[in-house]
Amino acid sequence: MAYPDFTLYDLRQKFGAHFRAETLFPDAAAVQPSEWLLQALARGQGAGFNSEKSRSERLVTPVLLELCDLNHNAFSIYSGMNLDVDPGLGLRGECDFIFSYSRIQDFITAPVFCIAEAKKQDLELGTLQCAAQLIAAHRLNEFEGNPVQPLYGCSTTGVEWRFLKYEGNTFILDERRYYLGQLPTLLGALQAIVEATRQYSTIA
Repeated sequence: MAYPDFTLYDLRQKFGAHFRAETLFPDAAAVQPSEWLLQALARGQGAGFNSEKSRSERLVTPVLLELCDLNHNAFSIYSGMNLDVDPGLGLRGECDFIFSYSRIQDFITAPVFCIAEAKKQDLELGTLQCAAQLIAAHRLNEFEGNPVQPLYGCSTTGVEWRFLKYEGNTFILDERRYYLGQLPTLLGALQAIVEATRQYSTIA
C-alpha cells in the first residue's frame, strides 16, 4: 500500500482518523495575481494537457511559485519527493508537492502543507491521498521533534482546489471549493495557510 491506495475505511481503521467539514478560510483576503502568473497560466492552458504531469507543470507549479514569491521565498517547495515514514502502514510513496520552512533541500524535513494532484481528475480520491500524506507528515514532525500543528493539505486538479486541515487526528474538509478561474480567492486561501504556519519559520 502507498498513499494513492488509501480509502476512507483505511484512514479510520488504521489511524482512528475523524472527518468533519467547515469553512476553513472565512476571513481570507483576496490576493491579486501578478502579470507573470496570468501570462504563465494563459500559456500553459493554451498548450493543453496530455498527462497529469503536464497539468501539474502548467497549472499548479506557477501558482505555487507565485505564492513563494509573494512571501519572499520564506519556505521550500519539495516536488516529487518520497515521504517514506512507515512503509508497514502504507505511509510511503511520492508526494506531488510539500511546503516546509526548512532550508534543507536534499530531503523532506518539517512539512507543514501537502498537495496531492487528483489522479484521473478525481478530487475525492486526491483528498484521501492527501490525508494519508498529512498523517505521515505529522509523524515525521513528531519524530524530528518539530511541534507543527495543525497541518494543511490540498487536493487539486489544477483547475479545482480543495483544502483540508489536520489537527488532533481530525481532518477538517473545507466546505468551499476554489477554482483557478477565481485566482484572487485561491491565492488568498493559500496565503492564509502561509500565515497560519508562519510561526514555524524558525525551523532550520
